[in-house]
Amino acid sequence: MRTDIFARLDREPEPPKIEAPRMSRHRIALFGGTLAFYLAIVWAVLITSWLVALDWKVMLFRPYQQWPELHPFLDYYVVLGQRGPTAVMVACWLGWRSWRQHTLRPLLVLGTSLLLLNVTVGAVKLGLGRLGPHYATQIGSAEMFAGGDIFPSGHTANAVVTWGILAYLATTPRARRYLSAVSATVSLGVGLTTVYIGTHWLSDVLLGWAAGLLILLALPWFEPLIARTEAWIFAMRERWRERRGGARPAPVADTGPQPVLLPQSMATDGLTAEAATAPAEPALPAGHAATGVRARAHTGHPARPGSMPVAPAGVRRPPPHTERGPRAGSPARPVAGG
Repeated sequence: MRTDIFARLDREPEPPKIEAPRMSRHRIALFGGTLAFYLAIVWAVLITSWLVALDWKVMLFRPYQQWPELHPFLDYYVVLGQRGPTAVMVACWLGWRSWRQHTLRPLLVLGTSLLLLNVTVGAVKLGLGRLGPHYATQIGSAEMFAGGDIFPSGHTANAVVTWGILAYLATTPRARRYLSAVSATVSLGVGLTTVYIGTHWLSDVLLGWAAGLLILLALPWFEPLIARTEAWIFAMRERWRERRGGARPAPVADTGPQPVLLPQSMATDGLTAEAATAPAEPALPAGHAATGVRARAHTGHPARPGSMPVAPAGVRRPPPHTERGPRAGSPARPVAGG
């Protein structure tokens, strides 16, 4: 019974199973509606419907010629939709949050969303191959499957995802509402700016908004993968720290002679602390002179006349006699006045 208890205690606890969060009905409805809108835009462009005619009307209107005073400002504003600058800015902010909160989730969520953006939007761009307004060849044509990469708008989808991540990672409802409004304003402005400059059709921008929103709505399904990745990274860091700490040399203990406290029984036998702490010497063959402690033990020091033997520490020495008797074998001194 005791062995079973210790075996149960030594067993490592199993890691908790991470399950995919259940999507709320509201989120599922939004995802389904956005997906239907996405497919409707693609179908409307493929069949060259009224949406393609609207694209041509806006392009021939040439907004950059109607309001030229806005052009210098909008040239800089459209940078908020470029993937490189926006990803660096948002990554710096989320990196600071990760450092403060001791978690990698914000950075991993950003990386996952950008990976999904590149895969989904990039695949549709290359698959449909639509040409932009500046490269159109025939008025009224959808310009599909012509080797282009303009549909959907990458600037618009990137603005929705990059700035929408801030709202997705917000910790309070109030911050989430404010950041959602900021994200919608920035992504709407970036999309319309590309139409103003003439680099995208209006339908490109509509599909870019839908593509970015689909990625944000689908992120909760990737939370278990993000959690497992974070746990794996932290486990690898701990292993690296253990290997690095184990490679350090252990401190060498001092092996010099240490003082020994002798018990009273050894002290009464005449064994001194110096002899106890001295290292043992090997036995010498006959004819060799002894060295060290053995030599001192054999030769000894000449005794001074009238000196008393020194008792080891802890042994009480009997009080000396006031008068000494004659030594054995020596003639007795005559007493004066006898």
